[in-house]
Amino acid sequence: MSHTTLAGPAGAPAQEPPEPRGRPAAGGTGRGARGGGGGARRRKALRKASLNALALALAAFFVFPVYWMFSTSFKPASEVLTETPSFLFAPTFEHYGTATGVELFWTYVRNSLMVTFGAVLLALAVALAASFAIVRMRFRGRKGLVLVVMMAQLAPWEVMVIVMYLVARDAQLLNSIGFLTLIYFVMVLPFTVWTLRGFIAAVPRELEEAAMIDGCSRAQSFLRVVFPLLAPGLMATSLFGFITAWNEFAMVLVLNKESEAQTLPLWLTQFQSAFGNDWGATMAASSLFAVPVLLLFLILQRRAVGGLTSGAVKG
Repeated sequence: MSHTTLAGPAGAPAQEPPEPRGRPAAGGTGRGARGGGGGARRRKALRKASLNALALALAAFFVFPVYWMFSTSFKPASEVLTETPSFLFAPTFEHYGTATGVELFWTYVRNSLMVTFGAVLLALAVALAASFAIVRMRFRGRKGLVLVVMMAQLAPWEVMVIVMYLVARDAQLLNSIGFLTLIYFVMVLPFTVWTLRGFIAAVPRELEEAAMIDGCSRAQSFLRVVFPLLAPGLMATSLFGFITAWNEFAMVLVLNKESEAQTLPLWLTQFQSAFGNDWGATMAASSLFAVPVLLLFLILQRRAVGGLTSGAVKG
């Protein structure tokens, strides 16, 4: 920008116009700006470091019990109950031998796998049809059905133990693996319907309509177009159903009194006696019990996390 010079008396040099009073001189605020920017960066770095430290502390708080369970399962019996915790020790597998040497151990494993996978597969099959009907079809009572599904998910199943026992007793279904599978199926069904409902709602109708224009029937368009897009939702609901059925304790305790019809959660109680608890064997059994869930979560982690977040907010 050009400046206009003021003419002075004859022979006097030309003078520059004075700077406006409200306008700072060029370069006068550089140090202050740099100081303010440096302070903001330091505050941001301090905030980030604090959040990272808090996250590490929370992670350690939740991971330490798992670490202690696994480490105790390998400790010699003399070091399991000591006043001073030991972190360095000679590992032993004697507690795992005690845990797996329980009578009918493999029967417990077989029963748990049967009821868990049976309940999950049944829930997925029924929930796919139910959630598709809720999302794609319009019928009287549709909103009421969604409300019932939500309420069933919120209700604690422990309040139904006595009712289930009376039903099983009158129908002569006590100590039945099939009836226990049916109960677990009903327990995991509401969450499965609710989650898959969100995923199906996220699939555009135009994809199905395009497939039907190309000659597919309604069922074929669902199987060829919609079903492949539901993989994250299927993974998330399968993981949740597996954990629910695998860990369930109250129903099998009340309904299945015979050892041949019991599952692994009741196997965990066999290391307690009137003389005390065998904590080494208990920790070994708990570690073995947790391994299938941990492996399944690691395998399905990426899809399951996306499924839980997406299915919870869509639809």
